[in-house]
Amino acid sequence: MFAFCRMIFAVSKACGVLAAALVGSAIIVVCQMVVMRYFLNASTVWQTEYVIYSLVAATFIGSPYVLLVKGHVNVDLLPNYLGPVGRRLLALVASLAGFLFCAVMAWKGFQLFEESWVNNWTTDTVWALPLWIPYLSIPLGIGLLALQYVADILALLHGDKMPFAMDQHNALEGE
Repeated sequence: MFAFCRMIFAVSKACGVLAAALVGSAIIVVCQMVVMRYFLNASTVWQTEYVIYSLVAATFIGSPYVLLVKGHVNVDLLPNYLGPVGRRLLALVASLAGFLFCAVMAWKGFQLFEESWVNNWTTDTVWALPLWIPYLSIPLGIGLLALQYVADILALLHGDKMPFAMDQHNALEGE
């Protein structure tokens, strides 16, 4: 179990690095597109699609890292009124629901990826990018997010981490 969790944590961190690289490359391509259009008066073919697809891929592929570092928006009104056992149970239920949603979405995303691969779908632009390339980020990112949920659930069941970061929150307030 510990080896599995460490492996998933490492993969989630790598996903965060890859997502940051995708966002960085999108920024560079936007700058290149501005230079091409406005300073060189040239047309651009692939840049807009690349930026859109790389930012979408960064969102999906970066999601396991966001869950790993608890970087998502969290409404902690209810956990504030629960004790440690209640917070742990609430985190377990929320993690199980998140896992189930991600498992279904990863499966549907894989079906979309497979269909685009088999039917050789491309974009309707001059670039004609094969659509399996951007669609791959859906099952890949969401599938890894589901595995991160599994690692979180195992950690919760083993008692390795406190859900909702209440200990850190209370330490900041001086309690």
